[in-house]
Amino acid sequence: MPVRSVTMLRVVVDSVLTYSRSAYPREGILLLRGSSKKGDVRVESVVIPPMATHGEGFSSFSWNLMPIDLTFIGVAHSHPSGYAVPSHQDLLHMMGKIMVIAGYPYSDESCIKVYDIHGKPLTFQVSEEPQQS
Repeated sequence: MPVRSVTMLRVVVDSVLTYSRSAYPREGILLLRGSSKKGDVRVESVVIPPMATHGEGFSSFSWNLMPIDLTFIGVAHSHPSGYAVPSHQDLLHMMGKIMVIAGYPYSDESCIKVYDIHGKPLTFQVSEEPQQS
């Protein structure tokens, strides 16, 4: 089912921006955890992948080192160039429902862009509160 909406908790937005700043001038990479129901994606936390590689112009990790976890719904990474558009390589290595790219200077949520598995831009909302069970 195609993604209809994306909501990220404020803590996720802050984590992506902070991690991106700390990795600069290299790319940083994070896994996104949350849920997806009927095309509505909700991102509730981030995970730093084990043994991730951070380079100038790339970042990667091995899914073989990850446990099976159905709450992983996408990947976030940074673009130190500031150009927050997925590259051809980004799209080839896309995992999950969404891809989040943070573009330099990582100052606020306007530096974050969200894409579906085809590289189509998606709008997102920021939620201050965790979802109640």
